Amino acid sequence: MTCCHDADGLDGHDTAFTVDASRVTFGRGCLREVGDRARALGMTRVAVFSDPTVAGLEVFDTVQRSLREAGLDTVAYTDARVEPTDQSFAQAVAFATETQPDGYVSVGGGSVIDTAKAADLYATHQADFLDYVNAPIGGGNPVPGPLAPHIACPTTSGTGSEVTGIAIFDLLSLHAKTGIAAPALRPTEALVDPDCTDTLPAEVVACSGLDVLSHALESYTARPHTRRAAPERPSQRPMSQGANPWSDLGSREALRLLGEYLQRAVTDAADREAREQTMWAATLAGIAFGNAGVHAPHAMAYAVAGRVRRFHPQGYPGDEPLVPHGMAVILNAPSAFRVTAGSDPHRHLQAAHHLGADIAGADTGRDAGGILAEHLIGIMRGVGMPNGLTGVGYTAADAQALAEGAWPQQRLLSNAPIDFDESLLAETFGDAMRYW
Repeated sequence: MTCCHDADGLDGHDTAFTVDASRVTFGRGCLREVGDRARALGMTRVAVFSDPTVAGLEVFDTVQRSLREAGLDTVAYTDARVEPTDQSFAQAVAFATETQPDGYVSVGGGSVIDTAKAADLYATHQADFLDYVNAPIGGGNPVPGPLAPHIACPTTSGTGSEVTGIAIFDLLSLHAKTGIAAPALRPTEALVDPDCTDTLPAEVVACSGLDVLSHALESYTARPHTRRAAPERPSQRPMSQGANPWSDLGSREALRLLGEYLQRAVTDAADREAREQTMWAATLAGIAFGNAGVHAPHAMAYAVAGRVRRFHPQGYPGDEPLVPHGMAVILNAPSAFRVTAGSDPHRHLQAAHHLGADIAGADTGRDAGGILAEHLIGIMRGVGMPNGLTGVGYTAADAQALAEGAWPQQRLLSNAPIDFDESLLAETFGDAMRYW
């Protein structure tokens, strides 16, 4: 096996990487398998998690019917919140603690899946809420043992939460996004059924697909795993271990698929091939970043989403201010990749190539960041994204405050291929205000 990253093992750097992934079943109609899968995992009393919108759709009925036909008892929690908060997580935990299921099935987007992860965690290993939350905001305590089995059934082609051990939420007291990251949170199985995306609004497909795109780009350009300090014990190797040959495989293919199919999936709901391939890209990118980790665009996105004042996108329920996660990520991405390109221009240029950019005649050292950024901007315009952060209500005067909001995301920033400080973050936010 060859690897694109140096692996000299000097100065205490790691020389190995670990491959972790949920069991994945992919294909149209596979949602009907959930009952058999749950029974095989030993579930008898299943908590089915969803949100009010998905709970009214046929996909939710399909899951409930399959579980009942398998002879399983079910209890439903359908109050998962789009863009969860610590309060909405706490409500889900209270439900799980009261009903005492021995397994979980989540049906929805990343917010639903993350809510089920949190409910499973705190109902199984009770603790003060901040104990498991990522440092420095929370204690970052390790999860003390396994959780109840969890089958994730994503209904969007986006977050990759069905194959990662990460749960993201808004901490209301700080007006900031943070999360919980632990291998134990990774769902036991994922049933990825492209039929679930047939009725998604265009803007939801765009936002979720652009989240996938950035997952792949950030995993591919993350700090190489050989530049990360070796753990004290192999069992302590982090999930976000940096770019590695395994994550590279998924990232490259996800980028290729998105370059070919994302805009089609957004503009034509009847293009079933495009929506299926976009969902497959989401799964590949989810496995990639679940092992490599993301970096600056996501760290910046948490501040953008957490400090939103007035913006509300089409296609999303409710009337509260909201910047969808994928939108918050991609609005920062062109600016961020211009900054990180100097760390490895060849890799950034190849990322643009995998995404479909014409790199013929490019000067790698001089052009890589610009080519990748401009290609991303073209995709953003093609799927109807706002023109930078000004499009969701921010101004240049907000750049410093956004940097201060992103700075606590050290788990993500430490995975970037360059070292960020608050000053560089503020500059990068400033450059993300407007692109055309």
